Amino acid sequence: MSKFVYMFDEGNSGMKEILGGKGANLAEMIRIGLPVPYGFTISTEACNSYYAAGKSITSEIEFQLLDALNRLEEKTGKKLGDPVNPLLVSVRSGAVFSMPGMMDTVLNLGLNDETVEGLAKLTNNPRFAYDSYRRFIQMFSDVVLGVDGFYFEQLLEETREQKGYSSDPELTADDWKEVIKGYKDIVKKRTRKAFPKDPKEQLFLSINAVFDSWNNQRAIVYRRLQKIPGHLGTAVNIQGMVFGNMGNDSGTGVAFTRNPSSGERKLYGEYLINAQGEDVVAGIRTPQPIYALQDEMPEVYQQFVETCHLLEEHYRDMQDIEFTVERGKLFILQTRTGKRTAQAAIRIAVELVEEEIISKKEAILRIDLDQLNQLLHRRIDDSYERRPLTMGLPASPGAARGQVVFDADEAEALTKDGKKVILVRPETTPDDIHGIVAAQATVTSRGGMTSHAAVVARGMGKPCICGCESLKIDLKAKQFKVGEMITINQGDMITIDGSTGEIMLGETPMIEPQLSDEFKLLLTWADEERKLGVRANADNPEDAEKAFEFGAGGIGLCRTEHMFMDTKRIPIVQDMILAETYEERTDALNKLLPMQRDDFEGIFQAMQGHPVTIRLLDPPLHEFLPDKEELLVEVTKLQMTDPNSKKLKEKEHLLRKVRQLEEFNPMLGHRGCRLGMIHPEIYVMQAKAIFYAIAKVMQIGIDVKPEIMIPLVGHVNELKEMRQLVIDAGMQVTKETGQEYDYLIGTMIEIPRAALTADQIAKEADFFSFGTNDLTQTTFGYSRDDAEGKFLQSYIENKVLPENPFAVLDQEGVGQLVETGVKLGRQTKPGLKTGICGEHGGEKSSIQFCYDVGLDYVSCSPYRVPLARLAAAQATIKREQKQPIKELLDQI
Repeated sequence: MSKFVYMFDEGNSGMKEILGGKGANLAEMIRIGLPVPYGFTISTEACNSYYAAGKSITSEIEFQLLDALNRLEEKTGKKLGDPVNPLLVSVRSGAVFSMPGMMDTVLNLGLNDETVEGLAKLTNNPRFAYDSYRRFIQMFSDVVLGVDGFYFEQLLEETREQKGYSSDPELTADDWKEVIKGYKDIVKKRTRKAFPKDPKEQLFLSINAVFDSWNNQRAIVYRRLQKIPGHLGTAVNIQGMVFGNMGNDSGTGVAFTRNPSSGERKLYGEYLINAQGEDVVAGIRTPQPIYALQDEMPEVYQQFVETCHLLEEHYRDMQDIEFTVERGKLFILQTRTGKRTAQAAIRIAVELVEEEIISKKEAILRIDLDQLNQLLHRRIDDSYERRPLTMGLPASPGAARGQVVFDADEAEALTKDGKKVILVRPETTPDDIHGIVAAQATVTSRGGMTSHAAVVARGMGKPCICGCESLKIDLKAKQFKVGEMITINQGDMITIDGSTGEIMLGETPMIEPQLSDEFKLLLTWADEERKLGVRANADNPEDAEKAFEFGAGGIGLCRTEHMFMDTKRIPIVQDMILAETYEERTDALNKLLPMQRDDFEGIFQAMQGHPVTIRLLDPPLHEFLPDKEELLVEVTKLQMTDPNSKKLKEKEHLLRKVRQLEEFNPMLGHRGCRLGMIHPEIYVMQAKAIFYAIAKVMQIGIDVKPEIMIPLVGHVNELKEMRQLVIDAGMQVTKETGQEYDYLIGTMIEIPRAALTADQIAKEADFFSFGTNDLTQTTFGYSRDDAEGKFLQSYIENKVLPENPFAVLDQEGVGQLVETGVKLGRQTKPGLKTGICGEHGGEKSSIQFCYDVGLDYVSCSPYRVPLARLAAAQATIKREQKQPIKELLDQI
């Protein structure tokens, strides 16, 4: 018989795949002697069995479950459903990877009209017993029976108003009895069935609901964002209840062993007196900071501090801990590796190395590269005189600006329309996750630093402000007020600073990011480990300087066409394109040459002797001309209003040229080296500009390592001809300047044929740079613009494709062409330099692949260079860790 159910003392921290993260950690805490309420875990394998059986608990699982329940009853001396000494349990999800708030939980299970009386007598606290009962009815009805929590909250609010109360703790036992009756009426009305009384029926229905929640919409969205596999399933933890709502000597809280926003080595968290766990995370009441517990319960606080130290030392990482105090006794309900911002992750990793708890390699591997983008974006300019409307809790750092929106669906819709929005809510729930994803930032008027909005935003690296109680939000009117005088309506622009909690009206100036000392230190450790070079894509001296600042070892792609896009240059480029004779085209090219030369000089100087790969003109010429449809409109208007004008003749000439250059499929048309073949004078001009710049920069004592790249080569003869053209231009400039220089000539492999005939192409190439953006388009047969706009998202959602191949390298298809190109190229030239310069050069799994197939470097945007440096180090360390296993297998 397969084992599907484990008592807490049968597991350990190494069983996360079976017990889920929460179950494994509960077992581990019991193993090391911490005060954990006893219980058992229904495994992830049971979840998969449940789905395989058509969403049904099999008899085998049911037998093991009831046996575990008996053992729990024996351990606690209580019995589920016993009216004299009732056992109450919590039913919580527990996936392998932490998914905070995404799945469902039921607390206080086992209460009915009889057991609630037993609980009241046992505790001598009827108010507590009936408060627990109403909580159970509300939570069970929402999670299991599908009755919207709104109806219960509405009734509770009406009751408070009728009785003149301002908060829930003011309700008496008799008040709660009235509320319970009303809650049951709501259930009967909405489900047409009475609320279930049998605790075992409650238990099995709740377990089903938790299993079902593995595939609810918010969990699916979260898994897709976090790249968590859908086949893992969730475990279910059944745990004896302890109560934080038994009076002022009881409470509940959530704490981190270090600050999850900054990484500071200081206890960080919140608690509520006389409350249950959901009160803290739901944001219904604003909690107190954890250090205030020292005054209210000094002995409990000291015990909790010691427990936090023990757990951090045991797990060798910052922990996120849930606890309850029942009548002065501390219980630990959960510990897990705490989610943290990128800033905190780096500081914690570095400090754990300095504290000799982990090694440098472990520190590098612990950094979640997907998070690092939040460190590499803008913040509010320090010189800006801030005039905040109000302030809340700084729940997740970073600055953002956008239009105010009050609904998650609207946030998503407006973002799809290209708007930048900030989601403002009283509090968020897991159902709002798509709005949090879409928005630039989230603001809530209720809740604390460990509320749903705060935890999710931090995990996504998005700014967030919580507990901004001065905001009076009117969801129906779609506005919020600050005081009596200021009203902000939907669509108004605000700026928020998640690092300070400030909310400002309008748009504020931003500045570029800077790397912290800890980040710089971590990057030096990464550079010591990595064997893969990291370059940057940069098209101007400013980007090159930023790349150098972020530690790029060169420029892997300089797209020269971007130099033509300046408003002063476009008219000259258009003159070049519209030229009727060779002389006219040469005249325009002669004007462009010094402009390009100046750009190259700036880039060479910025890179201070590091290699610079310059791609000659790639896009089709029509891209530099006005839009055909707009031209048609202009010509038609002029024909009607000014038919004899010079302007009309110029526009008609321009329209003819646009039509002449128009292509059915420009991506596969007259572009790249094909332009150089038909209009060699364009490539000659660019080559000369490069060589003049080399000569000038070398004369002022700066070393230059230029690499000239011919784009879109599909046949060796194309490269052979273009190579000679560049060599001839170089010789001509040497003759003029008297300056000699070394340079490489290579090609961009972005056509499948080039990869498949790389052994031939390598005869004419000093290097290969794989242009994986276009190689993905030509391999899949997808136009990226059309695919991403029309069908690609559907493909990913329906699992036709595992990832967007333009974001994550398709290793099975495109990757095989890259690997083939490298092998064939090095058969011809063993020392052939190879790299990639597509967007994949900044994506962690693609970087791992590039290292594994033997590329020399990756190239990415300047702002992703630090990420790529860390990813390259992680790739090296992971390979080293696998190597001993491979050697052992080879010996066997």
